[in-house]
Amino acid sequence: MQLSKFCVAAALSAALVLAQPRPRDAGGPPGPPPDPATMIQNRVNHLTTLLSLTAAQQAQATTIFTNAFNSSQSVQTSLQTDRQSLADAVKVDNTVSIDQIAGTIGTLQGQITAINAKADAAFYAILTADQKAKYDALPHGGPGGGFGPPGPGPQFRGGRPPQ
Repeated sequence: MQLSKFCVAAALSAALVLAQPRPRDAGGPPGPPPDPATMIQNRVNHLTTLLSLTAAQQAQATTIFTNAFNSSQSVQTSLQTDRQSLADAVKVDNTVSIDQIAGTIGTLQGQITAINAKADAAFYAILTADQKAKYDALPHGGPGGGFGPPGPGPQFRGGRPPQ
């Protein structure tokens, strides 16, 4: 009888421990993404660490990436609407609409790519020759990296991630 009470108590304790939220670094579920200003600041901080940006370059980079984000917002809104329209067209097997909406989505994604590439070009233009050499050596493949940090992994490309 005592052993069964112990087993029940142990099982309940284990369930309570497992039900507790875990911190992100312990493999818990991710929290909400940071706001755009924080993401931009994180990118500028990361680039500062990699390239030794001056305070003036940091301010310029923040302005460049903020302007690009703001420029992309109307495109992001259209993209989100069109993705929903595409999902609706799929549900009713409307292949004509699927083709049309997919083409529009491709155009919108191209616009976002252009906005990000122009921001990267403006950022690249403010770098010294030494900083450009360091930037070119980064694993992201050079300019055109969008709003994410250089290197592999999730990229923030001018708006909210697709849902």
